[in-house]
Amino acid sequence: MTYLPQLKIPATYMRGGTSKGVFFKLTDLPLPCQVAGPQRDALLLRVIGSPDPYAKQTDGMGGATSSTSKTVILSKSSQVNHDVDYLFGQVAIDKPFVDWSGNCGNLTAAVGAFAISSGLISADKLVTDGIAVVRIWQKNIGKTIVAHVPMCNGEVQETGDFMLDGVTFPAAEVPIEFLNPADGEGALFPTGKVIEKLKVPVELIPTGELTATMISAGIPTVFLNAEELGLCGNELQEQVNNDEALLEKLEAIRAYAALKMGLIDKLAQAKERQHTPKLAFVAPASDYESASGVLIKQSQIDLQVRAMSMGKLHHAMMGTAAVAIASAASVLGTVVNIAASHTHKDTDIEHNSSSASKTINFGHPSGTLKVSATASCAAKVNEQAKLQWQIDKVMMSRSARVLMEGWVRVPDIF
Repeated sequence: MTYLPQLKIPATYMRGGTSKGVFFKLTDLPLPCQVAGPQRDALLLRVIGSPDPYAKQTDGMGGATSSTSKTVILSKSSQVNHDVDYLFGQVAIDKPFVDWSGNCGNLTAAVGAFAISSGLISADKLVTDGIAVVRIWQKNIGKTIVAHVPMCNGEVQETGDFMLDGVTFPAAEVPIEFLNPADGEGALFPTGKVIEKLKVPVELIPTGELTATMISAGIPTVFLNAEELGLCGNELQEQVNNDEALLEKLEAIRAYAALKMGLIDKLAQAKERQHTPKLAFVAPASDYESASGVLIKQSQIDLQVRAMSMGKLHHAMMGTAAVAIASAASVLGTVVNIAASHTHKDTDIEHNSSSASKTINFGHPSGTLKVSATASCAAKVNEQAKLQWQIDKVMMSRSARVLMEGWVRVPDIF
C-alpha cells in the first residue's frame, strides 16, 4: 500500500491580541490553494486539525477554541495606497467549515509585523528605529486598517511592557486604527434604528422580544441587555459555556438577529454563518473578579460587555467586537450607550449634533479594554429626514508576537 507524502508549507504561528493563528504568504501555498475554493478550505482545515469530533484539534495547530482556530493569508496589496492584503479564515472546530464572512481584529495586530518580516512591505516604508505605518486592506470586509508597528535596529520590536488583559505576558504596544469600519454595502444600523425590539419565540424569551441594537461596524453585532436574558453581565466563561441550554438559546437568538439584519434569508442559514453576526450582552458597570482573579472595580469601567464567538463565550473580547462596542457607544441611544451612560433616548437615528467622539473602558471576562471611536452624520435634507450616522475611525492598542516559524506539514492531497 502506498501512502500520501506530507507537504511542507512555510508558515508562522503568531499571537495577535488575545488570539492565535497560522499565518501564510499567499505565494507559499500550493497553487490550487492560492485561489478561494474547496481546496484552500481543505488545506486550512487540515492545518488547524478540523473537523475534530473530540473538539481538541490534537492533530493540528488549532487550540480547540474560537480564539485559537484561525488562519491568515497575506499578499502584497492590489489596492492603491495600501501595503498588504489581509484575508482571514475562521476555522470551525467540529465541522468541515471555514468562515470567510468577517475579520479578526485581534490577529490584525500581527498582520503588520508578519508583513514586514516576510518582505511584503517596501523597504522605503520602514524605519530602523521608530514606528512603521502599515496600511492594510482587509479583504473579507473591504476595509482599511492602519497598524503602527514598533521597530528596533531594523527589525519588528515584539517585546515591551504593554499589558493586555487576556494575555499573560507583556509585549510591545501596537496601536491600530480601523478606518470607516461600518459595512460598506449598507447602513451602520442595518434596520435603520439605533435601538429596537427584536422579536423572538416565546419559547426563548417569555415576552417574545428583546431590546437590541444591531450594528455593522468592525463586524456585524447584535447587542442585548444582560438582564433581559436572565444574566448579570459579569459572567465568566465557565458560567456560560457549561450551560448548554443557555448556549442554545443565545445561538437561536443570534439567528433571529442575523435574519433581521439581512445577513441571511432563512433561519437555517445561520448554521453556515457562525462567525457573523456576533452576539454580545451588556450591563452597567459593577465590581467583579476577572478570570485571573483580579478584582475589577466599578469605578474602573464604564460598562460590562460579554461576547459570544462561534457559539461560546469569548475569554476576553474579539477585536472586531471591540470596534462594534466603541462604535455603538459613540451614538446616543444605543443599548451600549445607555448601559454606559444610564440615559434613555429616542429609538430612531435622530440626533441634533453632527459628530460625536467617545472613549470607553469596558469590562470583559479577562479584565478591561479601552477603545475610542469618532462618529459623524450627514446633515438633514429636511426636518422629516433622519440623520445617517457613520463611524469615521476606531482606535485601540493590542500586541503581537511570533510564537514559532518554519513549516506546517499536511498530507499532500493537492
